[in-house]
Amino acid sequence: MSKEIRDVVPAHYVLKIKSFSLFAKKNMGKYESGEFEAGGYKWKLILYPNGDKSRNGEGHISIYLAISGTNPLQLGGPIHVAVRFSLYDQICDRYLTEQERVTRFHALKAEWGVPRYMPLKNFADPSNGYLVDDTCIFGVEVFVIKSSGVGECLTLKASASYTHQWKISRLPSLGEDYLYSDVFTVGDHKWKVWLCPRGDYSNRGQSLSISLGLVEADKLVSGQKVNARYVIRLKGPNNFVHQPEGKCLVVLTS
Repeated sequence: MSKEIRDVVPAHYVLKIKSFSLFAKKNMGKYESGEFEAGGYKWKLILYPNGDKSRNGEGHISIYLAISGTNPLQLGGPIHVAVRFSLYDQICDRYLTEQERVTRFHALKAEWGVPRYMPLKNFADPSNGYLVDDTCIFGVEVFVIKSSGVGECLTLKASASYTHQWKISRLPSLGEDYLYSDVFTVGDHKWKVWLCPRGDYSNRGQSLSISLGLVEADKLVSGQKVNARYVIRLKGPNNFVHQPEGKCLVVLTS
């Protein structure tokens, strides 16, 4: 796990140990902290001051996070947790923090940690600031990852090129009302073209307005959108074709 130096105190639990050397003198190979709450669960910090020999932690500080309580993982599925362990540098007034690692806790795995967290030689060196006057400070942050269920599904569909022709007779006599083409189907959706001969909104009386619309857009699932690339062409006398630049249409439900 990579490390960083920071000024911020660990958010969820801090364990200060005085007379650290007594662990070895009293042959105390393991220490379990009191309970603390984070992410809706109760936890405790487990420290092996002289290394967890069962997991190849000899000569190191070993540190673990364990879920506490009466078999909380027996009642539901696994939980995913981002864990950060910290060790306070008393000389620089900063925390050496393991950058968070996401791990999974379940009924058969109620704890996780780092057996070789720091070599005891480095930890005990007073110049490093971790053990000063036989006192040290550990910390932990626990972020339970809970899915909010928010997301989206993007379906890309390859479809052949489709051309819809709409022939309008006697355009000058149609006034300023909207005109709508017949409904046509492309890519599992129904579409229509509408036209305002004398312009729409800010273009009123200045130019012809024409648009592509999705039929029954109000029946899309809430938040669903449809993206379609299209080109509108206007055929004039002698089969002259006016073609504006292609565009992307986005239709959103309300």
